[in-house]
Amino acid sequence: MRSIGNIILFVIVFLTTVSCGTKKGNYDASGTFEATEVLVSSQVAGQVMTLNVEEGQSLKACEPVGLVDTVQLYLKRKQLLAGMKAVDSRSYNISLQIASLKQQIEKQQTELTRFDNLLKLNAATQKQVDDIQSSIDVLQRQLAAQTESLQNNNKSVSAESLSIQAQVEQIDDMIRKSIVSSPIDGIVLGKYVEKGEVVGQGKVLFKIADLDRIFLRAYITADQLNQLKLNQEVSVFADFGKKDMKPYAGTVTWISEKAEFTPRTILTKDERANLVYAVKIAVKNDGYLKIGMHGELRVEN
Repeated sequence: MRSIGNIILFVIVFLTTVSCGTKKGNYDASGTFEATEVLVSSQVAGQVMTLNVEEGQSLKACEPVGLVDTVQLYLKRKQLLAGMKAVDSRSYNISLQIASLKQQIEKQQTELTRFDNLLKLNAATQKQVDDIQSSIDVLQRQLAAQTESLQNNNKSVSAESLSIQAQVEQIDDMIRKSIVSSPIDGIVLGKYVEKGEVVGQGKVLFKIADLDRIFLRAYITADQLNQLKLNQEVSVFADFGKKDMKPYAGTVTWISEKAEFTPRTILTKDERANLVYAVKIAVKNDGYLKIGMHGELRVEN
């Protein structure tokens, strides 16, 4: 009976040893999980009219979720458009303005032709012909001067109108930026203002993170660098504080080019190493991984 008891005791110790080995694991590095976080700020100053976000809410990229007051921008836009109409009214129709002079020139040219014919018949004098030609020359100089003056005026009006148009487009851009939206798909991690508050340009409204694709930031020694490369498939284990570590498939997305001192909270495979390299491992989140959770890295040889 003692022999059987010893065998049972041996089996229990063996299974316990195996179990503890599974829990501890043979990991190459450790770190914490992080996500791509974005601070969404107000792009304009004003009162927050609406902000329909709550912590834990899922948002789609470019989906409108809030609005900063645009009344003053709208009124400024109306003022600019009215000013543009006033400026455009100073523009001249050049063809219409010079029509009278052109008609006078055509009439004098007809007269010049008639008197040239009369001169050939000795029914007119050379002075009469010269006077008509002189009159035509004066009218043509007047036409050129008036045309240039009208063109310069229209250029000035056009430049002023374009300047106002640029201001209108600037206002339109600010009105578009008054609409609050998230730049990424993600989950709201924090909300920092409420409806009715007055905010300045650059004021953070809420924080959002993409939790579908989460990263394990781990640290490896220089000796381990030759074991990892970008886009390499590795095994990641999340520590849920339970009996076993939960495994995930991961992909190396970044390896630091510079070494740094070992963070106090990180234990590397070689605890004697003072300098380590940071790496980021992308992991598809099944909904259980959380920011700040501890994780381990194992490189499959």
